[in-house]
Amino acid sequence: MKGEGTVTPLMKQYNAIKAKHPGALLLFRVGDFYETFGEDAVKASKILDIVLTKRGAGSSSEIALAGFPHHSLDTYLPKLVRAGERVAICDQLEDPKTVKGIVKRGVTELVTPGVSFNDQVLERRSNNYLAAVHFGKTETGVSFLDVSTGEFITAQGDKNYVGKLLQSLAPSEVLFCKREKETFTESFGPDFRYYALDEWVFKYDYAYDGLTRQFGTASLKGFGIEGMAEGIISAGAILHYLAETHHNEISHISTISRLEEDKYVWLDRFTVRNLELVFPQHQEGVPLIQVLDQTVTPMGARLLKKWVVLPLKDVAQIRRRLDTVEALTKHQDLLQELTQHLKQINDLERLISKVAVRRVNPRELMQLSKALDAIVPIQKALALSDIPALQKLAAQLAPCDGLREEIKNVLKPEPPMLTNQGNMINDGVHAELDELRAIAFSGKDYLAQVQQREIRNTGISSLKIAYNKVFGYYLEVSNAHKDKVPTSWIRKQTLVNAERYITEELKTYEEKILNAEDRIYAIEFGLYNELVLHALDYVAQVQQNAKVIGVIDCLSSFASIALANNYVKPAVNDSHVLDIKKGRHPVIEKQLPLGEAYVPNDIFLDNEEQQVIIITGPNMAGKSALLRQTALIVLMAQIGCFVPAEAASIGIIDKIFTRVGASDNLSKGESTFMVEMTETASILNNLSDRSLVLMDEIGRGTSTYDGISIAWAIVEHLHNHPKYKAKTLFATHYHELNQLAEDFPRVKNYNVSVKEAGGKILFMRKLVAGGSEHSFGIHVAQMAGMPNSVVLRADEIMHHLEKEKVSEHAPKQRMKTAPKNNFQLSMFEPSNPQLERARELMEQLDINTITPVEALLKLNELKLLMQDKTQEAVR
Repeated sequence: MKGEGTVTPLMKQYNAIKAKHPGALLLFRVGDFYETFGEDAVKASKILDIVLTKRGAGSSSEIALAGFPHHSLDTYLPKLVRAGERVAICDQLEDPKTVKGIVKRGVTELVTPGVSFNDQVLERRSNNYLAAVHFGKTETGVSFLDVSTGEFITAQGDKNYVGKLLQSLAPSEVLFCKREKETFTESFGPDFRYYALDEWVFKYDYAYDGLTRQFGTASLKGFGIEGMAEGIISAGAILHYLAETHHNEISHISTISRLEEDKYVWLDRFTVRNLELVFPQHQEGVPLIQVLDQTVTPMGARLLKKWVVLPLKDVAQIRRRLDTVEALTKHQDLLQELTQHLKQINDLERLISKVAVRRVNPRELMQLSKALDAIVPIQKALALSDIPALQKLAAQLAPCDGLREEIKNVLKPEPPMLTNQGNMINDGVHAELDELRAIAFSGKDYLAQVQQREIRNTGISSLKIAYNKVFGYYLEVSNAHKDKVPTSWIRKQTLVNAERYITEELKTYEEKILNAEDRIYAIEFGLYNELVLHALDYVAQVQQNAKVIGVIDCLSSFASIALANNYVKPAVNDSHVLDIKKGRHPVIEKQLPLGEAYVPNDIFLDNEEQQVIIITGPNMAGKSALLRQTALIVLMAQIGCFVPAEAASIGIIDKIFTRVGASDNLSKGESTFMVEMTETASILNNLSDRSLVLMDEIGRGTSTYDGISIAWAIVEHLHNHPKYKAKTLFATHYHELNQLAEDFPRVKNYNVSVKEAGGKILFMRKLVAGGSEHSFGIHVAQMAGMPNSVVLRADEIMHHLEKEKVSEHAPKQRMKTAPKNNFQLSMFEPSNPQLERARELMEQLDINTITPVEALLKLNELKLLMQDKTQEAVR
């Protein structure tokens, strides 16, 4: 701004508030509008597509200005937050009618991508996590809070583990210490939206005190995190950030849980990405979650995402889930009944969180009541079933009868969205409210009754009751009847033909009717606030209900997809055997054209006889799909879901590693090969005895002999590891690796079979024992539409190289003795009779006079000549 001396009191107030929130876009309430100024206005006008104007145009205090009506906040705020802005909402803290001069204003809320209760910002079927990361000396702490549901979790471990959690749970915003910005971006990449906090926030004592105060406990032992210093510090930073963003009503955050690394299958961030568990790698891709998710409640959808990225290692827990799913598939009437009732349940978690933070509107409170209504028949159906796991879930549900009844008694069946719209409280709840409503909304009837009564009492048949702004309601009597006017009436005005009077009754009524609407609003608002306070007593019970409903929904979803897709119950055990009969890829089989069946395959891996399978076969034959489907079947089994197979026996897997596909990281100057080697190194350095390793085309990013050497050494390492016998599927186009099966007892060769017919190949997509002898790459090139001349030349070179078997000095000799390309540009060489004839034909053509039919005939003649020439060249 220019010229400080010309700054208005309003702009002085704005500048003072803006200075306290320099990183936020400030929405400044002025009358009925939220205004933005300066750079904020320029940003807001672009994001919101609203008009950018100027305040004090032409003066020294000229400044950009953009605004929107205050009642449109729910429309515009989500757009700003989704654009990555932190938005400070500055409201008027006083009623302008009662204030002389400048109205007191202050920031009432700071909305950020990770801290929001707005339904337009939040995705119903996904959590909106705010994360915080703290780098300790040996371990890193990370915490996640979804303020809209109250879910609070913490973990600590090495950077790989923290990076995996960040990728899997995909927070909308990440907090870290200002001095650790470089460490964060180096460790986890630059793609997260983040906010850096001061260093003093990341102190253990400050965090510990903040957490115990929030939970009302003396220590954190009851939450199982007492010894997790780095996790505690990260969780404390989140609570600090909530206070900094003016979110003080957070009683629904009443517990914190520990995410134990040892409890879940290790999936590194490469594997989560490569297997496309939650997000597709490509725009047209379909992630696994899209196939598995048949949930009908927001709680179920959010829980299922966590289950998919956090598969279990506990055999007993997995079996409980599988047994419940099996029971639901056998009791399809119960499954159908549960699904119908679940569909009636709105977002219990977020509704009760809005109650806790006093942001729930009347319509949402009624939705909460209806959701609780739907729990009653669910609880009854589960309790009456003969399924122990479901009976146990039924016992954990609380119908909250008192809350349901109170909401129905107090609120109208179809209440308004906003509290200031009125007409939200039922009749019969408050006597004064009923009376005021009768006055305010039945005024004409009341006045008609008064008029009729006074006509009867006085005998003045022409008596009228009317209203004007000067002295309100009055009785008008014509001069012919003024002698009948009672002495208690007070004369107010004399007209030519009539007199006007007022009475105490009319004066009292007038005061009532003028104040009725304000009083109605005040009473309704008070009753509504009492109802919200009553609902606060049920926060913990409703949160528990939400968790149980989420579990029921997930298990019902598993049962539904098992029935719809012909999945089977896997046998999960503590053995070291992975045995899948006629396994299918759960995603690919859903994408096949109508009528085309997926070709199933068997996979057997153990630690004694068949630890490493080398899979050869042509590109496009299905090697990658086979690797991915094996991993997905294991994952599905260990989250408690039935699997796409004829039968499956899964010895618990504790780590799944994949090195599938290639993705350059050119922004960091890393080639495809560098990325491949980095990911492979991570696998080899983190093996365990129950690991499942899937490697696809390792070494293809470098020269053939480097690639073969590296792939060979990796297989040897996996087979000969002194401690761990990791079960491995190794797909490769280097059929030289088949030699390994002769040297190592637990390495077996398989290939994805093809049939050759008439120089073409047919992909059978069937895994058979034994290695393949060549890769059919040239056939694939031909199918991809490569120019025919290139395909023919490649075929010639390949056959030549295959004849000259490799010796020690073969690489250079091969290329020296490869056949020269003698016919590529020999079309007009006179030595060949056919080509000479073709040349003569072309010279004889007169393109100005030739008819279309003649041109086609000549073209056909030339084609026949060229085919003869090509066949001769190939021979």
